[in-house]
Amino acid sequence: MEATVARALLDRHWAASNSGDADAEHDIYADDVIVEYPQSGEVIRGRSNIQALRTQHPAARTFTVRRILGAGDLWVTEFVLTYDGKPTQSVSIMEFSAGRVVRETQYFADPFDPPAWRSQWVEPGE
Repeated sequence: MEATVARALLDRHWAASNSGDADAEHDIYADDVIVEYPQSGEVIRGRSNIQALRTQHPAARTFTVRRILGAGDLWVTEFVLTYDGKPTQSVSIMEFSAGRVVRETQYFADPFDPPAWRSQWVEPGE
């Protein structure tokens, strides 16, 4: 897939995710998409199931994209997903085929305070 096309699809997807536009958010997915959440061991099959799951989520959500990298049919988005004011560092790996996402894997990590012992080698991030 051409990089400018993929990037435009991803930009639209994440903007729609952040604004709560469920139809535009899920337009990126193939009908038979497979979405995996490895940390919980869940697999969601089909665009209709992933859209239903996400639209029923009880928490208020915001998405802040940190960066998007990719080439061809494989794209990675790093973002902060905030549920009811609590931020979670997240990574989405999307695989495209024929202009649609056919597989997505999402990883989630809660923030933690850095240990003092390594402070001489690091600086605060964003």
